[in-house]
Amino acid sequence: MQSKLLLILLDGVPYRNWRRLFGNLEGWVDSGEARVWTHRAVLPSTSASCYASIHTGVAPQEHGCTGNGNVFRLAQPDVFSQVRAGGGITGAVAHSFWSEFFNRHPFDVVRDVEYDEPQSATINHGRFHTMTGYGKANQMTPCDLDLFATLTSLCQRFGLDYGMLHTCTLDSMGHRFYHDSEEMDHACFVMDEMLAPFIPKWRAAGYEVIVTADHGQDARGHHGGRGALQQDAALYYFGPAEGPPEDTVIDQLQLAPTILSRLGAPIPPSMRAASFLAGN
Repeated sequence: MQSKLLLILLDGVPYRNWRRLFGNLEGWVDSGEARVWTHRAVLPSTSASCYASIHTGVAPQEHGCTGNGNVFRLAQPDVFSQVRAGGGITGAVAHSFWSEFFNRHPFDVVRDVEYDEPQSATINHGRFHTMTGYGKANQMTPCDLDLFATLTSLCQRFGLDYGMLHTCTLDSMGHRFYHDSEEMDHACFVMDEMLAPFIPKWRAAGYEVIVTADHGQDARGHHGGRGALQQDAALYYFGPAEGPPEDTVIDQLQLAPTILSRLGAPIPPSMRAASFLAGN
């Protein structure tokens, strides 16, 4: 691999709350250590459909995941498989849908909640949670500090070339309290505060870092359809690559080929969107 990269996905945060409430990330933009763009989700702007598109680089109409009730092992090449094809080591700390999409389906809670499989053609080191029992009054989400620490541990123990972290905390909070509320102001502030100490650690360990969301949420805590509140998130990049002007809107299908380009991994023909960051 020509470089190393971590993708941090904070589920369900609209663009306006990123720019308003994530003071540490915005401080790094002001200092020049990070760049920020708008990142626009595919349609439907539903979590599972977005997860699949972020890593395959194809739209839901092509990969076939139409929503959270339609999760299966995807057929298309993905970021994990391409990093492995390029000789890299992969890891993921995420909701169990990610394991089902990119490793094995159905998810076996005993076998798949934690695995280390050096010979895997996709995810070598997986740490997953199911959120079983999730509902509006019971989030069933792990502590985000623990998730950030777990990804850092995988990087240190196994030398990940590519690592992905996904957390549903803010999406769940948004569905319950909506994004224009005291509860969400505080939740975004706490997430920013918990994430911030890890970014310098990851950068010092040689990683480029992308922080973004899979989709946004509207004023009623909804997503899945069209519109800036439902589809748009901010995307922060920490690294040396040149990118487009700040007013550029990044298409979600650009994420997969961009990550592979930065790593020097092979980009399959199915990933037709252009990278938004220059290669090394």
